[in-house]
This record gives sequence, C-alpha cells and structure tokens, in this order.
Amino acid sequence: MASSIPNYFHIFFLCSLISLLFSCLGYCRPLNDAPMESFTLDSLRASLEGQEDVILLCLIERATFANNSPTYDPSYLGVQNLSIVELFIRQTEAMEAKFGRYQNPEELPFFPNSSPIQMVPPHKFPQILYPPAASVNVSKVIWDAYFNELLPMFIKDGDDGNYQQTAAADLSCLQALSKRIHYGRFVGEVKFSEDPQNFSHAIQAKDIQTLMNMVTFASLEEAVVKRVFKKAEVFGQNVTLEQQDAEKDLFSSHLIHYMSKRWKSSY
Repeated sequence: MASSIPNYFHIFFLCSLISLLFSCLGYCRPLNDAPMESFTLDSLRASLEGQEDVILLCLIERATFANNSPTYDPSYLGVQNLSIVELFIRQTEAMEAKFGRYQNPEELPFFPNSSPIQMVPPHKFPQILYPPAASVNVSKVIWDAYFNELLPMFIKDGDDGNYQQTAAADLSCLQALSKRIHYGRFVGEVKFSEDPQNFSHAIQAKDIQTLMNMVTFASLEEAVVKRVFKKAEVFGQNVTLEQQDAEKDLFSSHLIHYMSKRWKSSY
C-alpha cells in the first residue's frame, strides 16, 4: 500500500518554496519592519524540529480513536450537507479567528472565508514574507491528502462513538501539518536573503533545477527522516515500570518513517 501513496508532503514543501522564490522577482527590497536577523536557518531548524514532535503526538492521539465514519458523513447531521468534522473545524477556526490566531503569518485557516471580525486588537507580527509569498497556500491539498491518503493508513476500523473527539484530533493533526508544510515559505525567504544574487539569476531564468539544487540537500533530508523515525519509536512506546513487560508500539514508526519522506525538507 505504501508504494501507491503519492509524494504529497514533499511536493507541498517544494511547491511553496518555488512559488516563494518566483514571487521575489517583483519584491527585491527588504520590508522595513522585517527583522530578518531574528530569522536564521538555525532558528528555523529549531522550530521545525519542535513541530515534528507536535505532529507525531497529534497523529498518536488520533490513532487512539477508531475510524468513526459518521464523523465524515455529510448527511449524518443534516446541516447544509456538512460533516461533523467540517462543521467542527469551520466553527473552531471562526472562534480562533475572533481571538487573533490567524494574525500570526505562521497560521493559515482551512476555511478563511469563515473568519469573523476579530475581537482582539491587532498585533504587529514581523512581516518576514513578501506579499506573493505570504499568499502561498496549499491548505486544500493538505486537507485532501490527510483525509484521503494519510488517515486510512493508520486508523483502525470501527465506531467508538467519540465523534467530537475524533474531529478535534483531526483538526490538531491538520493544523500541525499545515504549519510545518507552510514553514517552507520562511525557509525559502531566509535562503534567498543569504544569496540573493544567485537566487535572482535562477529565478529570472526560470531555472527550476538550479533552484531545486539551491534549496534542497539530500543529506539533510535523510537526517530529518532518521530523526523522525527515531522519535516515532520513542513516542510510540508504552512505558512500564516492569522491565520484563514487552513494549507495545502505540503508533507505527514505519508509517512515520514513510510519511516523513513525504514532507521532509532541507534547511
């Protein structure tokens, strides 16, 4: 089954990164309020590694619930042909938007048209991304890949009745994956700022291969895969005080190893 899964997560990162690089053509001057010195590859690397932990823990939490097919049935509620999970996510995002979650450029809603008027004063987040780069959004693709490809790989069949908890776990997974994937925009921005001349030449020439070589490193990508695989092994253990008890794998580290190859990134 694994061999038939498209290379979604790797594609997401590369698409956002390439879109960012090409968008820089018309925006060559730094934004006045963009403290680029606080955004380095080291600081981004630390954030990305922390996001790996969040994703793993979210997926492990989702794996504790059964498939719960009514959660995804748009006819189950009889409300505007919306499933429990979609209605829950729409309303949760609307509430979060009221209190400023999506002021942060690192956060992107799956249903931006549902965002209401904010109740909190605006916060001046650093504007690191150029406007076209900030508009890069693959949330719809992440949504489809999560529900159609990733979720069936690890959840167990059945119906335990925990529909709200299932929808909440799905939202946590989606938000964690979305943040991690869209972080490629910040990685691309920092890499461009470190070598603007060569990047500009490649962008102007529309030289995709050169751009790919400049933003990806096979050795670092493989290190990401190995690190995530190791984390999955550790996080998936059932820790006991009895040494003779066999450790139970609560979540397939092989699945994580496979999945990490789909959203690995160089930095």
